[in-house]
Amino acid sequence: MPLLPKLPSKSNTERIHREILETESKVGAEIFGPIEKGRQRSFFCLNKYTWVWHEQWIENKTPKSLMTYYHIRHNGILKSSGNQDYKPLSQNELDNFIKAAEIYEKTVPEILSAKYL
Repeated sequence: MPLLPKLPSKSNTERIHREILETESKVGAEIFGPIEKGRQRSFFCLNKYTWVWHEQWIENKTPKSLMTYYHIRHNGILKSSGNQDYKPLSQNELDNFIKAAEIYEKTVPEILSAKYL
């Protein structure tokens, strides 16, 4: 009889982490309404201080994508899209971000609980 419980292998832990992140990003993507045909969208909380928005699409037969990072700071939220420098959110962006984060924080745990517990 083993003295310690068998822990998941690193690869299994990484797989589960990846699955959770994919589930979170799918839920987050739908917060903003229907996704247009031919587009892919992700929105998820990467860590305590960072949220990510990612969108991909085809335009004139050319693949396009945009990655936006939101960094939570003690004095506000900073945003960087593409290769732009970080800048504070406008009031409208801040209101929208807060609404999206609140929906995400309510919805994601319910879905993950149903899927993994």
